[in-house]
Amino acid sequence: MEHKSVALVAHDNKKQELVDWARYNKKTMSKLVLYATGTTGKLLEKELKMPVNKLQSGPLGGDQQIGALICEGKVDILVFFWDPLEPLPHDPDIKALLRIAAVWNIPVACNRSSADMIFTSSLLFSDYERIQPDFTEYKNRKV
Repeated sequence: MEHKSVALVAHDNKKQELVDWARYNKKTMSKLVLYATGTTGKLLEKELKMPVNKLQSGPLGGDQQIGALICEGKVDILVFFWDPLEPLPHDPDIKALLRIAAVWNIPVACNRSSADMIFTSSLLFSDYERIQPDFTEYKNRKV
């Protein structure tokens, strides 16, 4: 079985919460391929002392980079601790990332409780294969 991959994203007000959660789940994290946006990736790599594939900061394109990885089938889970109380200038990027995760049927955790549910699931390290949408008809439509 291939290692599953997880993308980790956190808004500024949620970075410490994500780092604390990741530290608590360090043993599980060590069995996954990790991707993260900018500063979040640096913080996680320092705290976990394990490699993290670091992308651009979210506002500089990191959210879209993760979206592209999802489209390419390189990310299996998205853990995105977002701050619903903080208005963000790159809100369209965030919505686009969440939309892509839904389009490609990727599990998404948006807070510690949902992340705990995913990371304690017996499916996390099973041979579970998510149902991938078939976009053949859409791709072959006449324009």
